Amino acid sequence: MAHALPQRHGHLPHPPAARRTHPGLGLRRGRTVWQSLANAPTRAVLGDLGAPHAPLLPAPQAPWQADIVVLESTYGDRVHEDRKSRRERLRAVVERALEDGGTVIIPAFSIGRTQELLYEFEDILHRQRQKPGRNAARWAGLPIYLDSPLASHFTTLYRELQPFWDAEAKARVRAGREPLNDAQLVAIDAHDAHLANVRRLARSGEPAIVIAASGMCTGGRVVNYLKAMLNDARHNVLFVGYQARGTPGHAIQTYGPRGGHVDLDGERIAIRAGIHTLSGYSAHADRDDLTRFITRMRNLPAEVRLVHGEDAVREAFAAHLRQATGSQVRVLA
Repeated sequence: MAHALPQRHGHLPHPPAARRTHPGLGLRRGRTVWQSLANAPTRAVLGDLGAPHAPLLPAPQAPWQADIVVLESTYGDRVHEDRKSRRERLRAVVERALEDGGTVIIPAFSIGRTQELLYEFEDILHRQRQKPGRNAARWAGLPIYLDSPLASHFTTLYRELQPFWDAEAKARVRAGREPLNDAQLVAIDAHDAHLANVRRLARSGEPAIVIAASGMCTGGRVVNYLKAMLNDARHNVLFVGYQARGTPGHAIQTYGPRGGHVDLDGERIAIRAGIHTLSGYSAHADRDDLTRFITRMRNLPAEVRLVHGEDAVREAFAAHLRQATGSQVRVLA
């Protein structure tokens, strides 16, 4: 993965005499720490810093030291919901679908986000079986469609990586549970089967959950579901990740609650479905997690360069980080 800095800050080429190390940063993707073999600065170049408490990944651990840290800032201006709150909100959205006879459409990237959602849904279903609620019978028959061949493939790989799961996830396995393979999970592979599922859910009163890519609705199978269901109030769309400006996901998230519209494949579609956002499932660390990553380093870096965030967010987090480090760290936004 290439790591580029804003042009005004230049680039971080590989040091001429350096070795690459991989401490346990618990990152979702892309991170490299260049440890100098001479006396040049140590540079930590990070991709997405994973949020802590993700049961399928080790918690992020800061390196002991780095002179320069290149750090993302996607959610540098907010704090995510705690796990209990997000699970209850997720359950509430599904309860609404059970009562309305509609589908909960969840745009999600195939790697990471999808597996965490499957893990969470298995827990909700398990709790329903242990202590049935008012819609217990409907919960028992609720299908969870994983409509993404790539996501299905990587979910299989995640299952094979159980030795690397955290203690909570391993405990569930020991208890005879299958966190990523609940009995109500239905994987859809063939494109014809996907199209048939879209038509059936759009026309029927069958409650269902659909997880499909892409996460920002810029393409992929989720677009077909949205085109077929966005204009029907029985359905709900649940965003669990960042929606960048200019993407269909951002338009739906912004204008959907106001009764607006979105253009998909050149077709203007009125948004009548319920639109919900849960930030707690983001694979990006929030403001406090990002801050702790820096402040828990044994030796504070001389400089932190913020990337991967909107301008206003980078500036806000830069001010916060300067204050949190007592202005000991130079922060470039």
